[in-house]
Amino acid sequence: MDENEGGSSFIILYHRTPFDEGKDESGNRIWIDQKSPNGIIPTLRNLFRGSTDGTWIAWRRVDNPEQVEDERIKMENPSHFTLRRIPLHDKQISSFYHVTSKESFWPILHTFPTHFNVNNSDWSIFEEVNQRFADAACREASHGAIVWVHDYNLWLAPGFIRAQRPDLKIAFFHHTPFPSNDVFAILPWREQILESLLCCDVVGFHIPRYTENFARAASTLIGCERGPKRPVDSKFITVGTALSEATVTDWLQHNGRRIQLLSSPVGTSPDVIQQLSWSAPVENYGELIIQDTKKGRKLILSASRVDYTKGNEELLLAFERLLERRSDLHGEVVLMLACVAATSGMKIYEDTQRSIEEIAGRINGRFSQIDWVPIRFSTRRIPYEEMIAWFGHADVCWITPLRDGLNLVAKEYAAARKHRGGVLVLSEFTGASVVLEGAVLTNPYSNRRMDDAIESALAMSEEEQRERMGRMTDAVERYTVKDWADEQLAGFPLPVAP
Repeated sequence: MDENEGGSSFIILYHRTPFDEGKDESGNRIWIDQKSPNGIIPTLRNLFRGSTDGTWIAWRRVDNPEQVEDERIKMENPSHFTLRRIPLHDKQISSFYHVTSKESFWPILHTFPTHFNVNNSDWSIFEEVNQRFADAACREASHGAIVWVHDYNLWLAPGFIRAQRPDLKIAFFHHTPFPSNDVFAILPWREQILESLLCCDVVGFHIPRYTENFARAASTLIGCERGPKRPVDSKFITVGTALSEATVTDWLQHNGRRIQLLSSPVGTSPDVIQQLSWSAPVENYGELIIQDTKKGRKLILSASRVDYTKGNEELLLAFERLLERRSDLHGEVVLMLACVAATSGMKIYEDTQRSIEEIAGRINGRFSQIDWVPIRFSTRRIPYEEMIAWFGHADVCWITPLRDGLNLVAKEYAAARKHRGGVLVLSEFTGASVVLEGAVLTNPYSNRRMDDAIESALAMSEEEQRERMGRMTDAVERYTVKDWADEQLAGFPLPVAP
């Protein structure tokens, strides 16, 4: 450890930075807040508030990383902490993030094994990048420090950290689904991944199903001991949906160490969303939505990104069937599909976006009238305040991924609709389906279930809407993003300034 490093008692490893980097008019670097309704980045930043030290480790793109040291920047918001950025060149970023993570891990995590591609993966680069993150954490950490590692891109970091620094407390949170044992076993690096995660003190997942899948993989693939099961927490729905679990494994034992397993769905920031719902910028966006899109019609909103896991094509086909059945809805309903385009340049995402655009274009071509276009389609990243305005004016929020770790859009919609009606149509293959009682659950693989769900949503009485939405709003207010962070780190009290 050199004289310019070390001494941090709390360290976050996350591929995203706490702020976006920008330039002012003079070309000087400035840090811009990442405005996202889900609030994860501000919540993680706020963990540094009131502490005497802390470090956030991310990566940055450079041309020649061999000639560049890790960048260490002193940050002052919300309190003093260090941002450490690991330099990576384009080949490393492409291999580590776009190829190994997105072509190999992503389809397995989301149970799409037919999309799995191992041929382009360079495992040594993935190991190298994870080792770089681990080395940086070890250099920054004081004795007994807490290191919180985030998501599957950094699967190997806990093992590398533990090998160097057995004194550290390591927690890991998995932001995606964790698949069933037989699907996870497809990965040729499964043992190394599991061995690394079992070097943690705590491993967290959104919901009990993912926790159980991990416990089963660890016990059957590398033989670790499973602790007793206990009833799941009352915030989870325990029966009736595809991802329900009534009991969950509490801990695993491996190599003489006990690993605590936690099921904690990331929350949102309902107070922030509700305050902004009545702000001037949101009301201005709302006026434009009323004038340009809604025009007295029922508005259906679907918000996601271009990805084969998100079910956008299946949703569009269900909307087309609705218009075929219900000529009385022509001119009376409009679908806003906000589907952020992928930026990776990967062919599978380009093909998915082309398919979405073709289906939407065909539907508009079939059904449009002089004063009515049934689908509004946007691939731009919608600003924070504008998305809250869409939540506020959408009569139906239609969120039906084929598989999703949680889906915060569903929670954000419920937060924005407090004391109002509105219907959430939600895929039962999202983690949110076991925490949002009151949603109209559907199976996006079934035409009949999709058709029944959207018909039910459009016909639902105002009284039933308010009753269901009240239950969902209560759920998101009872368990916020702060509650999630507190639960994950409950065994590791953070140091505070004297």
